[in-house]
Formats: sequence, C-alpha cells, structure tokens
Amino acid sequence: MGDRQEISAWSMYSWANHGWETTVSTVLIGPWLLALATKHRAGSSTLFSVIGLHLKAESFPSFVVTLAALAQLVVLPSLGAASDRLADRRRWLSGACVAGSAVAVLLAATSGGQYVVAGGLFIIGSLAYGGSNVLYNAYLPEIASPKERDSVSSRGFAYGYVGGGLLLAANLALLLAHHDIGLSKSTAVRICFVSAGAWWSVFGLLSLRRLRGQRRPADSSAPAASRRWSTRDTFRLVWRMPQTRRYLLAYLLFSDAISAVIGLSSTFITHELFGNSASRAATFLFALILLIQFVAMAGAMAFARLAARFGTKRVLLGSLVIWCLVILYTYAALRSKAQAVVVGIVIGIVLGGSQALARSLWSQLIPPSREAAFFGIFEVANEGTAWIAPLLFTVVVNATGSYHQAILSLLILFVTGGGVLALTDLDAARTEQQGLAT
Repeated sequence: MGDRQEISAWSMYSWANHGWETTVSTVLIGPWLLALATKHRAGSSTLFSVIGLHLKAESFPSFVVTLAALAQLVVLPSLGAASDRLADRRRWLSGACVAGSAVAVLLAATSGGQYVVAGGLFIIGSLAYGGSNVLYNAYLPEIASPKERDSVSSRGFAYGYVGGGLLLAANLALLLAHHDIGLSKSTAVRICFVSAGAWWSVFGLLSLRRLRGQRRPADSSAPAASRRWSTRDTFRLVWRMPQTRRYLLAYLLFSDAISAVIGLSSTFITHELFGNSASRAATFLFALILLIQFVAMAGAMAFARLAARFGTKRVLLGSLVIWCLVILYTYAALRSKAQAVVVGIVIGIVLGGSQALARSLWSQLIPPSREAAFFGIFEVANEGTAWIAPLLFTVVVNATGSYHQAILSLLILFVTGGGVLALTDLDAARTEQQGLAT
C-alpha cells in the first residue's frame, strides 16, 4: 500500500481524462449542441416533441445530459460487477480511454443541424468517461490505506484539474489566435474537440502502462459464490448496510446538483450573457473554466488538510453550504461576466474538495474484493443518476423560459443531500463494512 510510483501513475490518469471533462463536457458540448439545435430549428419554437414535452432548442443540451445520465444508470453498475469478476481491469480501462478519445474526435466532425448525431456521440462519450471512472476509482482502496485516502483522492483530483487546466490553456490560446493563424472560430473549436481526444488517449495510455493490474485475480482467489457476483447482489449488499445506503443517497442528491451546475454552466452563460452564440461565448468560457481548474487544484489540497483537522464529514457539509450560497447568488445577482468570474472562483474552491472527500469516504465503506462493483454504484450516483437535476432544469426552462429560475431549482438537491449526510453515522457505516469483511 502507498507505493509512490503507482499513486503517481493513478493520479496521471485523472490528468488524462479531465481533457474530456473540462474541454468537452464542461465547456464545449452545451454551447455546441445549443448552436446545432438552434440552427436546425430555423425559426420554429419547437425542436421536437417527446412524451408530450415540446422541446425547445434552448432545452436540448440539458435533455441530452439527462439521456446520457440514464444510459450510465443502466450500464455502469453492470460494468463494475463484471470488472470485479475479471483479472484484467486495466485492459477495460484502456478500452474506455480509447473509445472516449475517438468520440471527442468525431464530435469535431458534426456540423449544420446535426444535433442528433452530436447528442448521440456525447452520450457514448459519457458512457466511456463514466466507465473509466468506475475502473479508475476502484484502484483507490488498493493503492492507499484508509488514513491515506483523503490525501491520495485529493491528489488525484488535483492532477486532473492541472491536466485539464493546461489543455484548456492551450485551447484558449488557439481561440484567441485563430484569426492571426488563418482559422475560423468554428474550425478552432473543432480542433479543441480533437485535442481533448488526443490528450485523453496519449496521457491515459502512458499512465496505464505504469499502473499494475488488480492485486488478486477474482476468478482464482474469490470463493465460488463470489465469482457469480452480479449487479443485483451488489445492490442487495448495499441494502444490508443502512448507514452506507444513507450516505449513498446523500451523495446521489448533492453530487447530482454539483454535476448539473458544472455541466450546465456553459449553457447558462452562453444563453444569459452571449445570446446563445457559442462562438462569442467560447473564449470567455475557456478562460473561466481554466481559472476554475487551477483554483480547484488548490481547493482539493486545502480541503484535504481541513478534513485532517476537523473531520471529513464536517468539512464536506461545509462545502455544501457554500454550494447553496453559490446557487442563491447566481439566481439573484449574476448578470455580467465579472460576476460570473466571482462565482467561478468560489466554485473552484469547493469543487475539488467536495468531490475528493466524497470519493474518499465511499472508499472506506467498501467490502474487500467489491471495489469496482461498489464504485460502479458510486459512479451511478455521481453520473448515472445525474438525470434528475438536468431534467428538473429542462422542465423549468421549458416552462418559464428563465435559466435563473432553473438554476434556483437545484437548491433543493443541495439542501436535501446535505440534510441526509448530516444524519448519516459514518462510524456505523465503517462498522457495517468491517462486519461484512469478517
């Protein structure tokens, strides 16, 4: 446990796949889908209708995010359970890395009114990204002791923020210089999509070469009953762990809201400050998310130190209070680019800390040999059930036409998630895990 080279290799994979998370998922995909859908609509107030909902172009990005989350809800738990039954988890992680990289490149080829193609590609890429996180996170209990996990988890996120930030810096420089080097802005944006795919595959595959496989091949060392372990068995086991189940519910609620704020922020800013123009918004969004990345790096490390002093649960609850204040300020006051920068800095401070500490806590509640299966459920709570907030956002935007009203609706998820976390006895949850291990 605690091998420095392996921890560095593990952290470097976060450096790699944050190219997708920052450049594609956070900055580009919302404005890109909005621009494609708006162009296809050609003056009509309705893009298409589904299950009685007459979807407007402005609602299409959050609609796609909802579909991507539902797809992960179906796929990720099975992937985690299957991974624990196989000896070579690293090979699966390599496959997810290559698949997600290819999708980022293909997104660059969409144009005109190809909003359906672009939306479908994003869903596939989200599955690859979510699957890679399941497999990647499952290494945490193997490479770090329980006492080390706050710091190692924070280090992984810090690497991710730096890696994603450096790629964003390069892409921002390209966008700023596109005219001088003879490129249109749309071509520069397409190059940014390609760069995210290349970044993920090159650094991801290099880091995986230094990361060892599972310590114990499941098929050779696990009892016969566990070799037949299924997704249903994993959920049944979690159901037998009431405090662990309560923590998972809390995480589902507040993580859903955090993912929605990050995933929909570019769409919100493009609509509110740039009149739905992805090209006009691109430079500002890249600069803002770049700022958030480097602030989040410092925030992740600072929150790890605070957790060591005041307790992980207490510090995590404090971060949720700050998230609630961010929502209220955005609803009541955000009307300019300067205010967006202020909000971005605050988000950066709490983003890394809340994500790293939540992952570290979960890793301490996992029974032995169930790492990937439990992180499959964790990733569902993080991404796969992240359809609740985007769907709520979509419905509110569709009904009111106001992105400010939609962002305010996310407050209920932060408040409810924080309340459930406050009622969770984490010491009892650790006892549950230890009881199952004996």
